[in-house]
Amino acid sequence: MSLRPRSLFRLALFGLITALTACSVLPESETLRIFLLPTTPTPQQASEPTIQQALRINTPQASRILSGQRIAVVPQGNEISAYGGARWSDAAPVLLRERLIEAFQRDGRMPSVSNEDVNLYADLSLHSDLRAFQTVYTDGKPVVVITLDARLVNRNDQRTLANRRFEVRQPSADPSVERVVEAFGQASDRLSADILEWTLSHAQQQP
Repeated sequence: MSLRPRSLFRLALFGLITALTACSVLPESETLRIFLLPTTPTPQQASEPTIQQALRINTPQASRILSGQRIAVVPQGNEISAYGGARWSDAAPVLLRERLIEAFQRDGRMPSVSNEDVNLYADLSLHSDLRAFQTVYTDGKPVVVITLDARLVNRNDQRTLANRRFEVRQPSADPSVERVVEAFGQASDRLSADILEWTLSHAQQQP
């Protein structure tokens, strides 16, 4: 038995109302908050170049979970997660690369510092693997951990001049994502300062 046109219209209208009602009870999407990597203001002025080599800082290699924009956290054991509704303004390795470049440019002792996206001449290159860029809980308190395996390479012959693991731990004032982000900024500044001095010391030894 076929349905009359009026019956078909009523059936379609009922289906539409049902669908709209179902949509209205779905949870609202979570507001996404985007965070920049903070930096510590410093009055230090750039020095005149005292080292002749130009440096290229490559984006650190990282695992899938550390190579995105999620703010990673290890709440317990080996379980790694991310802060809900919070993201970095760029991929974490890119943020760290830019922080390193900023540190060298502020220092000013090298004549040129660039990244792999810019086609500038460079005598040395800094390669690295990002092993940790996350918050871990120690005795119930959040601590930001950044671990970077760095290699300084002579670009003329691709010879590794030095390699070293750098690790910085920076306690967060409290568990809130705002304070954790501040701790990431402080840890990144400390890491950049350590890598800066290490790189300059080896660059000065090159002819």
